Order: sequence, then C-alpha cells, then structure tokens
Amino acid sequence: MHSKFLSLILIGVGITGAFAQKAEWRYSTPNNYWKSDKSAKWSNAPLSTYETIFISDEKAQYIEGLGGTFNELGWDALCTLPEEKKNDIIYHLFSNKEANFTYCRIPIGASDFGMNFYSLNDVADDFEMINFSIARDRHILIKYIKEAQKIQPDLKIWASPWSPPAWMKTNNHYASEYDESPTNHNGLSRERALELPTTGFKMQPGYLNAYALYFAKFVQAYGKEGIRIEAINIQNEPCSTQKYASCTWRPEDMAYFIGKFLGPKFEKEHIATEIFFGTINRDNPQFTRIALDDPAASRYIKGVGFQWDGKGAIGAIHKEYPQLKIMHTEAECGNGSNDWSAAENTWWQISHYMRNGASVFTYWNMILDHTGTSPWGWKQNSLITINTETQAVVYNPEFYLMKHLCHDIIPGAYRLQTPSDRDDILAFENPDGKIIILIANRDVQEKKFSLSIKGKFLNLQIKGKSFNTITL
Repeated sequence: MHSKFLSLILIGVGITGAFAQKAEWRYSTPNNYWKSDKSAKWSNAPLSTYETIFISDEKAQYIEGLGGTFNELGWDALCTLPEEKKNDIIYHLFSNKEANFTYCRIPIGASDFGMNFYSLNDVADDFEMINFSIARDRHILIKYIKEAQKIQPDLKIWASPWSPPAWMKTNNHYASEYDESPTNHNGLSRERALELPTTGFKMQPGYLNAYALYFAKFVQAYGKEGIRIEAINIQNEPCSTQKYASCTWRPEDMAYFIGKFLGPKFEKEHIATEIFFGTINRDNPQFTRIALDDPAASRYIKGVGFQWDGKGAIGAIHKEYPQLKIMHTEAECGNGSNDWSAAENTWWQISHYMRNGASVFTYWNMILDHTGTSPWGWKQNSLITINTETQAVVYNPEFYLMKHLCHDIIPGAYRLQTPSDRDDILAFENPDGKIIILIANRDVQEKKFSLSIKGKFLNLQIKGKSFNTITL
C-alpha cells in the first residue's frame, strides 16, 4: 500500500449494498456543533488524493453503555432553573434523539461534588445497620435519577463510595489528607491524616461485616426505589489521599474484603449486582494483579474500573485477564476551562480506554453551576454549565463530543477493531447491524478519507479541528 494510505482496518458486520445509498454524517467544530454534512460521495474506487480506510468484520469488546455522573451539586444547579429549562437539559442528556446517555455513575454517600460529608449510616459502631438510610438521597440524587429515567427508562446505574462511613476508618474522618488551605477546612488534623500505602479502613471483622451489609442495604434500598444498581466499584481512587471524602486501601485488603465479606454477603442475599475491583487510579498493573490473583476475591470480581492514572494499567490488565470486564469510571475533569482543548483531551481518553477494552465510558460532572467549583476549591469542567444568577445555560464542547460518542452507539453494540497505533478513529456495530464510525481531526488542516465498504468507497473531507460521526 502506498505511504499515503492508512494501514487501517475498521470493522463492519453484515454490510449490505444499502450502505452505498445512505450515510449519515454529523460533525462538530469549535464554533459549529452537531451539524449535518451531505458532501460524502460514494465511488467504485478510492480517490487518489484520499487516505483509504478498509472496513472488515472483526469484533472487539461488547459495549455495556455510555454516560456521565449524577452528583449533588449538579442537581442543586439544575433546581435553580424553571421547570421547562430543567426538563430541556435532562432531555438533551438522556433522549435517544440527543446525547442518549445509557449508563451512568452515582456516588454512595459523599463525593467531592456532594454538598458536604455524609454517609448512609453515620451512627458510630452500628454494626447491624439499624440506622442505615437513603433519606437524603431521596431528596437529591434519586430525584435527579428519576428525572433521567422519565426520558431514558432503561438507564443503567453503577455506583462507588468515596469514603466508608467515617466511623469505619482508622482516622474516624471522611477525609484522608490534612487541608492546609486558609479557606477550606475539613477538620482533619495533620496527625490523623492517612498515609500511603496503608489501608484507611478498620480491618476488623465487625467493621468488615458491617461494610458488606452497608453495600447490600444500599443496593436493596435503591432497588426498592426502582433503581437497579448494575455494578459497584469498591472504592473511588484507593491510591490517593484527599482533603475531601476518600479512603486508602492496599490491594491485599480490598481483595480480602471482597473475597471474605462482600462477595459472600451478596451471594447469601442473592444480590446480582456485579462487583468491580476499582476505581483504580494507579498506573502499575501489579496493584490490580494482586486482587485478581487472589483465589477468594477472584470468585466474585467481574471486572476492573480504571480512571486517571489507571489509564497506564488498563492495556496490560485487559490483555492478561481477557475474561474480565473493563470500565472507564471517570473522565479527567480539567480545571474549568470548558473549551475545545478539554474536549480533545477527553477524546483521547475515550479512544485510549475503548481501544484497550473498556465496555463503559463515564464522563464526570454532567452539570455544574457557573463557578464549576467543589466545596474543596477545585474548579472543574462539566458538560453543561448553568449560570445560577442569570439562568443562562451553556452546552460546552465536551457535551457535543459525548453526543458524538453516545447518540448512535447503544448497549449491546460491539467495538470494531482498529489499529492500536491510531487514536483518531473508532468503529462500532450496533445489534441491528448499523455501523458507527467516529473520527477526530485534531489538526487545523482538513483531512480526506475513503472508507472502503464492501467494494464501494465513501469519500469524506474531514474538517480541521472536528469530531465526526458517520452512521451506515
């Protein structure tokens, strides 16, 4: 093949001659979002000045779903709007005519974008969980989820804690890190801060049994509200100390908890929710291998969740443990820029995780107010920004990127193999045989592609600085 051609194999199963009649193409550029382009032309041969992309029929991983995260501060911002505006935002996130989010994350108790510290049982040493309650969630997170379910009735949910109840931790506090800032104070003294690589959970039978019961009651309580929890990741970022809700865990201790307490508890209670070893934010695969090679824990671990620095371990773990599901658990949240550059960075994450076996991709904050700032002072990105003073609503570039990803790809799709050395193209096949090709052009210059499909060629001129969805 000439050097001007791409040595690229995309995939397409059951391609028929009908594809030569219809190709739907949408693109977004920094100043023009979700537009149709009708310039694609079919030909019997590739155009000589175009790079040729061949479509074949090899499948990779099954796609469970794609979406974002429900957080308290997002609902708080949403509730400042009139009902019509609020409903419009929910529609744009969850309607299959819009962004079509199908699989989303929720925190179990406090997160860094919750309003403050809390858990589902803050009564110290309540080992029998007599005081367990989701009453707070019924007024905030569950209302948020219920609004989404009105639009996306089959919406799937997975969950993870940022911290166990404080009384289960060795420092008896939600935070792990001493906060030196003058404006933010979490009340944790320097002397009681957690230290890596220690475990911040009290590894005593009473607390381990209580925590397994806590997870079981959480799944059961949400189920009674009509919200099935598909999967849980045991701990958000166990490899970090934070001034917000957090808890460090050694992998040996997480495995011990799963194998001896949580797994058997779910088994006894006939809880079908899958247990994931995550969310792992360590780039060394050995951290994850320790748990996956534990005989007791491995019985119950159905997958691994990775985020942030975990991106450095995902390739090795997927290759070594192909039977396990891989979940991308949190998009890197930036510093509130909400610009095109942030969207390009998120595209790289989508491409990297998907090409390395992820069956789920989870954006972080779907909605934030115009400050974008957590109670701990970290200004972050969101898909949608609500000015709570003027009620202006802005759909940021990352919203449109996620729309390109999620609009056409549905649960039950398969990713289609593409060369490992290319991060600008992804392909998927839906259960109905529809083929979706995503192309990102991060260069300023236009690029020209000929998609080779069943002996025909679809010729595309891809705009500079653009995200593209081609549906066949």
